[in-house]
Amino acid sequence: MKSKKILIVLLSFLIVVLGAVGGAYAYYVSNLSPVSEQSQEVDFVIESGESIDSVLSRLETEGIIHDALMTKVYMRLSELTNIKAGNFILDTSWNTKQIVAHLNDSTKAGSEQVMITITEGMWAKDIAKKMEENTNVTAEELLTLWNDKDYIVELSKKYSFITEECLNSQRVYLEGYLFPETYMFLEKTSAKAITERFLNHTQSILDKYADQIAATEMSMHEVMTLASIVQYEGSSEKDMKLISGVFMNRIDRGMKLQSSVTVCYALYEFDDWMDCETNYQMASDYNTYYINGLPPGPILNPGEVAIKAVLEPTESDYLYFMADVYGDGTVYYAKTYAEHARNVSKYLY
Repeated sequence: MKSKKILIVLLSFLIVVLGAVGGAYAYYVSNLSPVSEQSQEVDFVIESGESIDSVLSRLETEGIIHDALMTKVYMRLSELTNIKAGNFILDTSWNTKQIVAHLNDSTKAGSEQVMITITEGMWAKDIAKKMEENTNVTAEELLTLWNDKDYIVELSKKYSFITEECLNSQRVYLEGYLFPETYMFLEKTSAKAITERFLNHTQSILDKYADQIAATEMSMHEVMTLASIVQYEGSSEKDMKLISGVFMNRIDRGMKLQSSVTVCYALYEFDDWMDCETNYQMASDYNTYYINGLPPGPILNPGEVAIKAVLEPTESDYLYFMADVYGDGTVYYAKTYAEHARNVSKYLY
């Protein structure tokens, strides 16, 4: 009888162990499955000397694999740890085995790459043109994609900063979210791969300021919209923070922003920057002389300094500012309109 009880205990223990092993194996296998049933190409760059842990972390963060740790286990068991540096085109419908094999194959690493620098303050249409000049993707393809409502909704499921407010923008829905940086792209790529390369970097930057953005009374879209105006108006971090503070003061007092750079975007095509100064009466949702508050979306693609300036504005009593565009670019600030008018008369006209 005693031996029978021992046998039952041993069998029970064995069942538990086998169940645990089976569960672990099932978990392992499930994490090697594709992240999506739909095929979607993704541009993925591995830098020379980058560690496996770094690569796997980015693959997981960018939604290309389910789990970095399980993928690392698979790589070691399969002896596929010799990943190559280069620009790879992956697909979200591939399973982890296919992805790992692809990254271990030097013939899959794109050799025909091009370095493209997107500078702070560029408009989406100019970024699209620059991509057309350096890759096989046309500006028209990109702008069509960046104004595809269904695609924007699809992106909102992947990127926290893409919200319904992006659809308020009247020029390009993704204006403001194509982050300025120097990128490496394949010369032969796709509009979606280019777009999501931009957005992946945007996400990595905005993640750093998530708590600060959440602590403001503004939405993400409003932060990016104001940052775009600050980017256009300021040329240094000091001035951007002061200008941001001026705009905050005007908003708090119910004053219009009256920023001529928003007139530039309202015009969208102009021959001389003075056109932005002289068309301040034009009826446009982007003209902050005409509307109250912020325009419906960003007026360009701001850099990190401008975003930080909006989140950390310099406090002051200033309500006005203007730049000496004919001189050394010094920005002059004023507390009253009379003081501002004197600055304009002295340095602008």
